[in-house]
Amino acid sequence: MHSAFADGRSWRTSRAPAILMALAATLLYATAAAAHNVTEGDAGYIQEIWGVNIIPFMYLGAKHMVTGYDHILFLLGVVFFLYKMKDVAIYVSLFALGHSTTMLLGVWFGWGVNAYVVDAIIGLSVVYKALDNLGAYQRWFGFQPNTKAATLIFGFFHGTGLATKILDYDIASDGLLPNLLAFNVGVELGQIMALAVILIVMGYWRRSPAFPRQAYTANVVMMSIGFILTGYQITGFFVA
Repeated sequence: MHSAFADGRSWRTSRAPAILMALAATLLYATAAAAHNVTEGDAGYIQEIWGVNIIPFMYLGAKHMVTGYDHILFLLGVVFFLYKMKDVAIYVSLFALGHSTTMLLGVWFGWGVNAYVVDAIIGLSVVYKALDNLGAYQRWFGFQPNTKAATLIFGFFHGTGLATKILDYDIASDGLLPNLLAFNVGVELGQIMALAVILIVMGYWRRSPAFPRQAYTANVVMMSIGFILTGYQITGFFVA
């Protein structure tokens, strides 16, 4: 995928639009919550219910995606310079495939992964995508990584992070598979809702003559947030 900043021009700053302010606001949120976390109320509900509960698990899945700042940041990075809906569909589908696969298999087979480690990798996924959008790999190494493969691979990590959190709450074995599938459907519905908002905002933003320099600044901010997320998880790993 071609980067709008592959020419390596110097860094520019400008008055950022509303979407950049939203990105910066996540800095405060990121330090107050762990990635992929399940709220206390939702965790209690998950532990108490028994049997097949399709609608509640769909709701929980959608809520997780809509409020998952790490997911939203990565999705924003993925679609930042995608102008054709066909390309958006391909990349988002790859992310959804990776996310769904490891979430379902991770919970079903009880894969135990250190939450701090996988969430640090998820933070790095945001850094990777921001650097990709900035054309850094072409300037530094002279080649462009396979963006489709990277989106799928990082989707695996995002799903693993969620599976790790879900495993912390002993979901009843009765109705486990239908509930997990319903949760995954909810995640995908939440992803569609979040993506719709992102695309609408991006559509208006791209019409601005200032978009190129503002986009550069936005990706620098996004990269910084990714580093903060990663550092937060690494600190937690050593302190816990």
